[in-house]
Amino acid sequence: MAEKKIGIALGSGSARGWSHIGVIRSLQEAGIPIHIACGSSIGALVAGAFAANFLDTLDRWVRELSWTDLLRFMDLRLPRSGIIEGEKITGYFKQNLSDANIEDLAIPFAAVATELNSGREVWLQKGSLIDAIRASVSLPGIFTPYQEGNRWLVDGGLINPVPVSLCRAMGADIVIAVNLNSDIMGKSEIRRNNSNNRTLHKKVASFLNRKLPQANLNAFKLFDPSESQRGPNLFEIITTAVYITQDFITKQRLQIDPPDILITPRLAQIGLLDFNRADEAVEEGWKAMDLKLSKLMDLLS
Repeated sequence: MAEKKIGIALGSGSARGWSHIGVIRSLQEAGIPIHIACGSSIGALVAGAFAANFLDTLDRWVRELSWTDLLRFMDLRLPRSGIIEGEKITGYFKQNLSDANIEDLAIPFAAVATELNSGREVWLQKGSLIDAIRASVSLPGIFTPYQEGNRWLVDGGLINPVPVSLCRAMGADIVIAVNLNSDIMGKSEIRRNNSNNRTLHKKVASFLNRKLPQANLNAFKLFDPSESQRGPNLFEIITTAVYITQDFITKQRLQIDPPDILITPRLAQIGLLDFNRADEAVEEGWKAMDLKLSKLMDLLS
């Protein structure tokens, strides 16, 4: 086992990304080491937390997240290039979790981002860990792009949702990839009718109306499914467009460079902003990894 380097490639998927914690927990309980950690978007956050040794802290934090906490981190900057600036959440992570340099981490780590002007894939392997995560999670329309020097970086899921290629390039002999998008298409009606999703969307809409009265914005029409009578609302359009793009790109990338172990947690019920449903997501990740442990042990032997 020690002769083979095991790498995890954690995929994008917003709130469903808490299931990555369950995947790592399953491996740890089985006594299987992880030598390389990389991720795209929310996968970069969990992979970075593992590499920087604050996964336990992140695990406790996400399980306690409430709607009030989520709204507190929304630093709105309209009109801008995104609804959320991202300074509050990155500041919180730097202060309460870690702001180590990537090159100083005990476990090799890298995050994927997309260069906005060229559409090129960017591998972030140096500098601030939290800044790299901030760049990787910059979902267009939701977060403002992250500026690194003369270039603007956005969500890594747009170009490489499950970064198997990066994991192999970093020296992994066995790649365990986690695809959070395997069962999302065609399930928008399920998420729309979920009472938890409706309540959260209403709270977001109410929050936006209070914070942005000068914009004369009726946010209920943008975020509340019950107010959308003629078709999907703006938020559903943005998220569904991301789902379509990531599902298509993920299938193509995995065909070109398949992982040794592919983990596909069942997460269709969890929507883009359901960050307060960590218990469910972590449990699904643990179950999905547990089902593949025997195959992994065969590879290691």
